[in-house]
Amino acid sequence: MSEPDSETAGWYDESRVETRERWRLNVDVDVDLCVIGAGLAGLTVAREVARRGWSVVVLEAGHVAGAASGRNTGFVLPGFHEDIDSMVERIGLDHTKQLWALSEQGLDYVRRTIDETGMPGVDPVPGWLHVSKTDNDREIGGEVERLRWIGADAEYWPTARVRESLRNARYFSAVHFPKAFHIHPLNYALGLAASAESAGARIYEKTPALSIDPTGVRKRIVTANARVRAPHVVLAGNVDLGELMPPLAATLLPITTFVMVTEPLGPQLHELIRFRGGISDTNRADNHYRIVGGDRLQWSGRMRVWPANPRVAARGLKRDILRNFPELGVVEIAHLWHGTFGRAVHRMPQVGELEPGLWIASGFGAHGINTTAMAGELIARGMIERDETWRLFAPYELVWAGGLIGRALAQGIYWGSRPLDQAAQLFSRYREGARSRRAARRLARKARGPAEQGADGGVGGAG
Repeated sequence: MSEPDSETAGWYDESRVETRERWRLNVDVDVDLCVIGAGLAGLTVAREVARRGWSVVVLEAGHVAGAASGRNTGFVLPGFHEDIDSMVERIGLDHTKQLWALSEQGLDYVRRTIDETGMPGVDPVPGWLHVSKTDNDREIGGEVERLRWIGADAEYWPTARVRESLRNARYFSAVHFPKAFHIHPLNYALGLAASAESAGARIYEKTPALSIDPTGVRKRIVTANARVRAPHVVLAGNVDLGELMPPLAATLLPITTFVMVTEPLGPQLHELIRFRGGISDTNRADNHYRIVGGDRLQWSGRMRVWPANPRVAARGLKRDILRNFPELGVVEIAHLWHGTFGRAVHRMPQVGELEPGLWIASGFGAHGINTTAMAGELIARGMIERDETWRLFAPYELVWAGGLIGRALAQGIYWGSRPLDQAAQLFSRYREGARSRRAARRLARKARGPAEQGADGGVGGAG
């Protein structure tokens, strides 16, 4: 929804499965649920509610998964963008464990849905490696212990094991999540849409919601050619709710990231990158990459808080690849695109009931696809079964994101942190080199030891 339809998501669009044509809404309808936004969260809600027997209409301003849902890295990860220590400090240990378990359920939902529906072209590949570029082995080990403490399935990988899998001298230890995986996100979204329609949901494309009256038992949603009345509405439009509900859209920072897929790189790529899962550098605002299409490299990064032509990031993305894997030489870009997602200032999803019958499923940027699935299930259960598990997200209320000033601060923090991170990484490599040189000198002295001691003894005896 946030990108012009003429700007395709490159590799995803080229390798997408066939999908049916969907029409605009041209007649008034009365349904049990109206979902605004046909991204991953909205489609999951629609699917789950329709499977429970309710009538569902989905309104999409563009095409199914035309925005971030069909343009992201395709990582399906446990957890959230907010770090564990901050969560425990804010909501306590038990509450953090419950939220983490929900994130794992979202991951399981994606895997189960792919298997149950036999989705074509989704191609899940297991594993996610979260790599550190600094020699903070003790910190990484402590992070793994804390993750296990809250119920996560996480493994500590020492530097030697990381470098066996990723031939990168800049890499040190890592956290491995064996249950995580990566997929073709556009094909997954198209599969969700088909599954929702099989259950009875109706999806209308090129049908933006122009206004909404949330008062009364039946909410009223106005489109260009028709009206929808429904007792329940789910706002799943992410950053594109600006014209429909400006105060709600103002609670999200619009983050734009850039994604490229290289031309085929041949067998050398598999020698340098032996890990087949998804890989992230240091933190979730940095490089994310994986092998796609056999011998192509998909690489993303270069965050901006204002939309920009992907060409402005092309040179930087290529430099990032060359810096990490210089043996690849100059890589050629086959596909390049960008997507804009929403991120709340507390770095957690926005999930819940705003007022009776009006629900929100938003703010999934930087979390991974699992949170969209988690939110869709929680809202469906809350709506139909009156399950209140969604209230676990109540401490993460809607907070104004700061407008233009908030964007400028976020961009400044990102740009300002990069030199500091690079300095820390350089110092780590220097320390590692110094340790290696000291070890080499010790070995050399040990090898020369008997001869040197004999020479010393001869001098002493002569004295």
